[in-house]
Amino acid sequence: MPPNLRYLLTTAFFFVFAVHFPATIIAGSLPEFGEAPAFRNGKECSHPHHPSTTIHIAMTLDATYLRGSVAGVFSVLQHATCPENVVFHFLATHRRAELRRTIFTTFPFLSFHLYHFNNDLVKGKISTSIRRALESPLNYARIYLADLLPSTVSRIIYFDSDLIVVDDISKLWTINLNSHVLGAPEYCHANFTTYFTPKFWSNPLFSTVFRNRNPCYFNTGVMVIDLEKWRGGRFTEKLENWMRIQKRYRIYELGSLPPFLLVFAGNVEGLEHRWNQHGLGGDNLEGLCRDLHAGPVSLLHWSGKGKPWLRLDSRKPCPLDSLWAPYDLFRHEPLFSDS
Repeated sequence: MPPNLRYLLTTAFFFVFAVHFPATIIAGSLPEFGEAPAFRNGKECSHPHHPSTTIHIAMTLDATYLRGSVAGVFSVLQHATCPENVVFHFLATHRRAELRRTIFTTFPFLSFHLYHFNNDLVKGKISTSIRRALESPLNYARIYLADLLPSTVSRIIYFDSDLIVVDDISKLWTINLNSHVLGAPEYCHANFTTYFTPKFWSNPLFSTVFRNRNPCYFNTGVMVIDLEKWRGGRFTEKLENWMRIQKRYRIYELGSLPPFLLVFAGNVEGLEHRWNQHGLGGDNLEGLCRDLHAGPVSLLHWSGKGKPWLRLDSRKPCPLDSLWAPYDLFRHEPLFSDS
């Protein structure tokens, strides 16, 4: 295990067992969080919000994953050299006023925008998946970033709501995408054929999409996207087209991931694996504990069924969940009452 993670794991171990377990959340209410400290730029940073130095990050917000989203934001700010240069773009379907208030009270100094994601954009395009969470309309919001964000935003980092960053976000932001629209860590050892049904591979009208490409799996929870090239290439329409084909022919099982593979796999700017140590939530069915992949770590991602906040609250955490716990700003119920 890398030395920095060994230290994090040791200190986080004590944090987990010192933490108070949460009070029951009133039905319909959003979780409450403590206020994060103000993170300020160092002397080496350029003036905040100058277009040439601003880092844009997109995430979704909803009641179910809000605790994970808040931890993710907190982790980015804590490890950023120039945190005041980071701007968050949040997408939400419902309860936007409440979500805006939650973000503002938790991060009073954060620069952010909140956009409405209209579920009608994906109406009739979403198919059933092996896990219900993958059928959420908000899970498909990443497809529409180029349409929802202002045209002045030419590049975006997209993050899922179940990850933490343990490195300076500027290192990911400044990665050269070269001629590619999208950058992400690729995993070419994965069995690519398993992401599509036999019906897909047996029909040359579909399977020949990968002709003259060397497709590799990549996880869409961490992506750097050139929005100008995306808009110019009309990639939203290309992804939607595969979603319509899926509704008719059932060519895959995994939510919003396969359309991205169909459009981009084999034409991705491969990033270092350190930027997506994914799968820490186990698979999509059981969510069992997993170890880190070999190599350095800049981002830990609990993709899969098991989420760290749920496992911690159930008092059945996996060892690596203790790395997430120090970023949890959720207000826990005191163990002892003052009355």
